[in-house]
Amino acid sequence: MNVLAVTILVSSCLAAIFVVCFAVESRRARRSSLEHDSLIPFDPPSPKLPKP
Repeated sequence: MNVLAVTILVSSCLAAIFVVCFAVESRRARRSSLEHDSLIPFDPPSPKLPKP
């Protein structure tokens, strides 16, 4: 019976982590889109400033 309780506890913790991550990601998604995020690696590098 203890195994069942531990399994339910671990499952609940994983579900809570998923819900929190989903909420954070959905808030972040309002500021950017999936298409935009997928193209970030292809952005040209920013020009380097000359050293004084």
